[in-house]
Amino acid sequence: MDIGLVGKPNVGKSTFFAAATLASVQIADYPFTTIEANRGVSYVRTSCPCTELKVTCTPRHGRCEGGTRFVPVELVDVAGLVPGAHSGRGRGNEFLDDLRQAAALIHVVDASGRTDSEGNQIGSPSHDPLADVAFLQEEIDLWVAGLLGRGWDRTARAIESAGGGTDERVIAKAIAERVTGLGITELMVRHALKECNLPPRPTSWDQKALHPLASALRRRSKPLLVAANKADLATEEQLRALAAGVGGTPLVRVSAATELALRRGDRQGVLHYRPGERSFSLAPAANLSGAQEQGIAAIDKTLRRLGSTGVQEALEKATFELLGLVPAFPVEDETKLTDKEGRVLPDCHLLPPGSTAKDLAYKVHTDLGDHFIRALNVRTRRVVGADYAVARGDVLKIVSSA
Repeated sequence: MDIGLVGKPNVGKSTFFAAATLASVQIADYPFTTIEANRGVSYVRTSCPCTELKVTCTPRHGRCEGGTRFVPVELVDVAGLVPGAHSGRGRGNEFLDDLRQAAALIHVVDASGRTDSEGNQIGSPSHDPLADVAFLQEEIDLWVAGLLGRGWDRTARAIESAGGGTDERVIAKAIAERVTGLGITELMVRHALKECNLPPRPTSWDQKALHPLASALRRRSKPLLVAANKADLATEEQLRALAAGVGGTPLVRVSAATELALRRGDRQGVLHYRPGERSFSLAPAANLSGAQEQGIAAIDKTLRRLGSTGVQEALEKATFELLGLVPAFPVEDETKLTDKEGRVLPDCHLLPPGSTAKDLAYKVHTDLGDHFIRALNVRTRRVVGADYAVARGDVLKIVSSA
């Protein structure tokens, strides 16, 4: 599962990416620092059953700290988007292609208003970040509409000649086949068609009619969260106006530069910081220079004002709220809570909402899914079937004939 970092150039996407992954990326105060997409692994937090079940877990991936499990997710930082990207302007084609497999989008904006629509620094905080929110959604909508509209007449005639001219299921299937590379499912298309209330016959749909359909598909296939970056430089008035202007779109106040400084300081042993925490502590042996003391004071001021840097919150809202992913823990031995190698609670899988015990089996291994017999809920000691809906934090033993 990919989470895409999107936005215009020079708003701090690469800083957010570096802070979330501690990967080495180019960060500079000018547009198009990112030319090719950066990929890295970040982590989201969830409760680990180890505390409740009184065991010491040994994760294969990620880590556990004091009963908090850090589960890996893949983050993609793509090239900055400028107006006209859907028609190839800037690095639009590369940007949009990089978004194809993203399950959710974190739209990083400069909440301080100090970068113009092209990503250039401006002297005064005069740019409205709400314009950036609107333009990015419009660019993606136009891109999806362009993909739908390419050869649409031929597709529409094929639908009607096959007798599916007004059959929503036939229409939805045909559209889903055209945009399957964007992660758009037939069910998403059916819901979008109901929302748009288009004329009954597809041959009557022109590009203007396809645009609202593209918008509805984008909202379902690429749910979006706004990361109000540089919040430490923005006024309360700016932040309140931005939050009010995005309406129902989730928004998180973010200072990616502060998060990056904290994580690097922790790695270097200067301070102790756990991602997402509201505070940090200096290492006992820290011998700070004057510049470092000023930096620490600035970090402390930002945390006091914002509560946290917002980076971890944004990642977790995208994972657990936008996507609704459900963490589950498969084991082979229900008594020792181990896999066949003896690792305790070795894996935490993030499953789409509505996933079943059989879906979890497939996550572990194809053979387990193909030969699924039953599962055992370790907490309740109840045997459950293939259609059991996995709940957050479930520990399940999978039984198969494989």
